[in-house]
Amino acid sequence: MSTLRFNAVEEAFKKKAVAVCAPSEYTSDYYGKFVFNKAAMVKYLSKDTIKALNNVIEKGATLDIALASQVAGGMKLWATELGATHYTHWFQPLTDGTAEKHDSFIDYAGAPGEAIIEDFSGKLLAQQEPDASSFPNGGIRSTFEARGYTAWDPSSPAFVMDDALVIPTIFISYTGESLDLKAPLLKALGAIDKAAVAVCQMFDPNVKKVVAFLGWEQEYFLVDEGLYATRPDLVLTGRTLMGHDSAKNQQLDDHYFGSVPTRVAAFMKDIEFEAYKYGIPAKTRHNEVAPNQFELAPIFGECNLSVDQNLLMMSIMKKVARHHSFRLLLHEKPFAGINGSGKHNNWSLGTNTGVGLFTPGKTAEENLQFVTFLVTTLMAVFKHNALLKASIMTAQNAHRLGANEAPPAIISAFLGTQLTAVLNKLEKSTSDEAIIFDDKKKLLLGIPHIPEVFLDNTDRNRTSPFAFTGNRFEFRAVGSSANCSSAMAALNSAVAAQLIEFKAEVDAKMATGASKEKSIFEVIKSYIKASKAIRFDGNGYSDEWKVEAAKRGLDCETSVPKIIEAYTSKSSIELFGKLNVLSEKELHARNEVKWETYVKKIQIEARVLGDLAINHIIPVATRYQSLLLDNVYKVKAVFPVEKAEKISSKDMALIEEISEHISNIKDNVDALIEARKVANTIEHEDKKANAYHDVVLPYFDVIRYNIDKLELIVDDEMWTLPKYRELLFIR
Repeated sequence: MSTLRFNAVEEAFKKKAVAVCAPSEYTSDYYGKFVFNKAAMVKYLSKDTIKALNNVIEKGATLDIALASQVAGGMKLWATELGATHYTHWFQPLTDGTAEKHDSFIDYAGAPGEAIIEDFSGKLLAQQEPDASSFPNGGIRSTFEARGYTAWDPSSPAFVMDDALVIPTIFISYTGESLDLKAPLLKALGAIDKAAVAVCQMFDPNVKKVVAFLGWEQEYFLVDEGLYATRPDLVLTGRTLMGHDSAKNQQLDDHYFGSVPTRVAAFMKDIEFEAYKYGIPAKTRHNEVAPNQFELAPIFGECNLSVDQNLLMMSIMKKVARHHSFRLLLHEKPFAGINGSGKHNNWSLGTNTGVGLFTPGKTAEENLQFVTFLVTTLMAVFKHNALLKASIMTAQNAHRLGANEAPPAIISAFLGTQLTAVLNKLEKSTSDEAIIFDDKKKLLLGIPHIPEVFLDNTDRNRTSPFAFTGNRFEFRAVGSSANCSSAMAALNSAVAAQLIEFKAEVDAKMATGASKEKSIFEVIKSYIKASKAIRFDGNGYSDEWKVEAAKRGLDCETSVPKIIEAYTSKSSIELFGKLNVLSEKELHARNEVKWETYVKKIQIEARVLGDLAINHIIPVATRYQSLLLDNVYKVKAVFPVEKAEKISSKDMALIEEISEHISNIKDNVDALIEARKVANTIEHEDKKANAYHDVVLPYFDVIRYNIDKLELIVDDEMWTLPKYRELLFIR
């Protein structure tokens, strides 16, 4: 794409034109323009340097300083030609967000005070030293032990954002512990690669690498910037802490997949244009179920890169929203009574030979491999269902789970009618009997135990947290504001450990003289039986399922602080330790961070709720009550006693109702403050988090109930906060 044409499109974007994206036939011309991708490497690096770097990325070769220096030189030249004047290491601290510190390329050419040059060495590319004391660390680093390091992740390409060369990195402490979310994910991806390759080679010796793929579906809300600014709860917490239902919300199902509002369509075009510049393959856009709720989804990609792209995409969306006088809401439940927002994680595994390990095959051998990975994954999810729930649980996501279209806070797996029938037959079959799927689909494929399975032969279950959808599993419980790293590190670790166990069990059976096929089949049968409790194809919202899930031994806990404890259970410590993903010390530290974060989020919400109740709601309600009282006095002064009593009786009823609500609000806000004070004296973060959940949080609903009742009573012109009917419908 010519620089002139690209600049013209860029200028159109700055002017907030409705259609700033280049025509679709030209998208490939500027796709990835700001990413140091393979095309850029070919132009700015030597063949030997590219080959050496690929060995680092694909084969795990050592990244030495000489190679880093060669890459740094080409990368700097590329970045400066795109207008970069600074560089930054872009990392993922334990906040679910990203962090960066920008440094200029300039350095002295000689002695201090003399001429300057632009310099970017291999050392600067490979490592940087941000302050590690002010990030959440769970006690790993003290304030007086501030040293921490970021280290370049060459598997995720650098990019230019505004005037900075942005380099994806991990973040570790001076003593080597992980202080971020990326390092454990990379270790988990390495573990599943190694474990899955070992299993795949039982079927195909040509498999040398297995890659975990991720396709995220980002749901979000948009609200008018002016209305957002007048809602302190939205500004400070990301959600509305009060607000009565709009008379019309999503009950007509008319927003879902409806025509995209003109202003929103312009926003969507702009974020797609920005996404394409950064190599993010944005594919799908549409209205979601709730008013003002929308979704963006890319084509799936390699897991680590896809996580980074999601983090970048969330940042881009926030910036572009401001250009269109919107504010982007990524909170999982910004509005009560309507759908919240999730980020479905579509997860799959694929080999260097082009085989999708969750894609049913056409031969018996392929289907034996497919069923092996399917059943082993189910076994992993069964064993670690509490950990998987902990990996997605936050204060925000707790509001969403189990409400409307969000899955319940019980991890189960949906397979659909056909696969369920296949596994049930496999469980009961013997080595001598063939399985015939049905009258139309016959199986006789050489290995009689494994039928032919057809792609996309499952229905969909919107209440399932972990659903098989034809060639992948969809982890639907992940929250919209979350960093996908947590869920992906837990899932890939759990499956990697189970694959290692599967291989060991098969090898043990083969050592006794059993054939490979028979050994695999026997282990699969045992897994089908053992993991049966995790399979559920029914209504996850039903009370009956909660009872049944408890009987099956699944984790049914709903308290966020208690759910988090799964990270430091014996099984989780063994899992992460065995794979060298996270040490016991790191796991305990992360739980400290999670509890502390939970406390702070509820604490902030409590303060905002109390402030709004006392300084906004009560004064407005009192003022309206005074008007009613004034009217009662005037009525009694003008009308005869009997008639005046009749006229003023309705006003008096309203006055009394307002008084009751005001009194309830004041009493409960006072009690909320006292509960917070008591909770704040608790020393241990887990106990403090439990106190905030069990004692502080329940006051929220009581206070909100009374405020929402007042909203229906008080004069609309006097109510200071925009209502749901105003916030939820873009004009």
